Amino acid sequence: MDAGKRLINDLFNGNRTIFIPFFQRSYVWKEEQWERFLADMEMVSEEKRTYFLGSVILKQMQNNGSGNGDGDIRTLIDGQQRFTTLNIFFKVLYLKLNRNESFDRLFRLDNATKSLALQHNYNDIRAFEKVLSFTEEQELDASANNIFAVYEYFRKNIELDKIDEQAIKNNIMFVGIDLGDSDDEQQIFDTINSLSVRLTTAELLKNFFFDRKEDVGKFQKYWQSVFEGESQTRFWDYEFTVINASRAIIDIFFYSYLQIKIQDPDLKISSADKTAFSRMGSVFNSYKKLIEIYKLDKTIIFEEIHEYASLFRQNFDFTNAQVIPQENDIRRLNTIIFGLKSSTLIPYVMYILKHVTDMQQRNELFGAIEAYMMRRMITRSSTSHYNALFFRMIVNKILSRSQFIAYLQAQDDSVNAIPSDEDVKHAIHHHALTNLQAKGILYLLESKIRHENYQATQLLSFQKYSLEHLMPKKWQKNWVLSHYTAEQRDKKIPTLGNLTIIPQSLNNSISNADWTNKKTGNKRSSGLIQYATGLETLTPYLSFADWNEDAITKRADDLYRYFVNIWSLK
Repeated sequence: MDAGKRLINDLFNGNRTIFIPFFQRSYVWKEEQWERFLADMEMVSEEKRTYFLGSVILKQMQNNGSGNGDGDIRTLIDGQQRFTTLNIFFKVLYLKLNRNESFDRLFRLDNATKSLALQHNYNDIRAFEKVLSFTEEQELDASANNIFAVYEYFRKNIELDKIDEQAIKNNIMFVGIDLGDSDDEQQIFDTINSLSVRLTTAELLKNFFFDRKEDVGKFQKYWQSVFEGESQTRFWDYEFTVINASRAIIDIFFYSYLQIKIQDPDLKISSADKTAFSRMGSVFNSYKKLIEIYKLDKTIIFEEIHEYASLFRQNFDFTNAQVIPQENDIRRLNTIIFGLKSSTLIPYVMYILKHVTDMQQRNELFGAIEAYMMRRMITRSSTSHYNALFFRMIVNKILSRSQFIAYLQAQDDSVNAIPSDEDVKHAIHHHALTNLQAKGILYLLESKIRHENYQATQLLSFQKYSLEHLMPKKWQKNWVLSHYTAEQRDKKIPTLGNLTIIPQSLNNSISNADWTNKKTGNKRSSGLIQYATGLETLTPYLSFADWNEDAITKRADDLYRYFVNIWSLK
């Protein structure tokens, strides 16, 4: 790797062809960036002093007979937006100056082909080559694409008396980073990401899988159809928190597929490589090494990716905006995975979606997974070994409810054991849960026990509910102690028997009010009776004249009976 200062003439030297990866994302700069760019050019023209326009990363490529003649061939790793803008800026400038040959000397190869030095990508190549072929100014439809739009912006806004082309060529400076063919761009990308430049695993993988123009058909069939387009992009770009880091759903998907793939016993992946490939921070590098070391066929990989991605989009909902059904199915697991932050389930659930086509068998297994996760959550069991557990289930092809339960019961360690009914009972009565855990358990319970035919109100989606303490944490002012001590009360308050979900948070004055006023509210704010209509886990208890430790115990006993009946693993 070599890094240093680069002038425009150093980067575009007449002998170098710079390829934007053919399936790279489109040119996306808008007027805000063009306005800033033009202002920078005007400033440099006036002040005639060095101005840095950011970093560019080029990777050395072997000449593969591209038709551009012998010479220096590079792939543009980072700098697509600036190089595209720079080319079009100079094109418009030289058209206005009636010096088109000056553009050709700077941005075309100095050989018989006279090809453009910057070779654009699949999405923009036609528009880019059209603009750069002009020999005189022409008006274009700016709404057609961003290439035409930036051309029109410069055509209308470049003022020749404010631009000094020689000052720009002498003073615009880039930090150039040149990578050799064997250099590890993953490390460079990680550095760029740490500087807040968005380069996703998906973008790297796309260019790794589809690196030639001959791949257009495969790209359209296996990639573009599922990952690109407005609705697809909106889905895959959604940010979700995994292990205290925010990641795009598409990155989570590619990590999850990789974990499924390396569990395949036929591939005989070494333990050391499995450990290396399971690191979330180096997914792209792991794909490259997996394919190279284990001699995997790229075509088979992206065909499988397409199938898994289609299943992922059809089944996973990270918004928590759906109302979940009473019966077991993927929508209930979505609440656990995305609502309760249990993303370690994703690879195993993806594996099930692909390999279990019988819906009854699939949903029975999903019900068992839900029961296991709820029992572990209420008992505050460790989650640190979930990855290893669910990966082993993929290796052992655990694809039915009976297999799932038998596999867990056969484990000789207590780390991933199924909590017993007694464990659950103790936890409901004594464990303090996080607000999110308590909300999730109560919501999933409520969805199982409520009778829609007898309720005037429907269950809402998970995100619509908030958690409320029936006896407030700040009880001292309005709640009298009975035969329990303050310490005993404080331990009882955060347990499940004292917690409820309601579709709207109570006003603070109502939330901390005594039991009677908390139920009825006042003229300005509604109380529990208004908000609890139809909630089976709460409505029966609003008739209690007093809410105290004994009432909390009574409700905890009721919730326990519901819990072990609904989430049985026998």
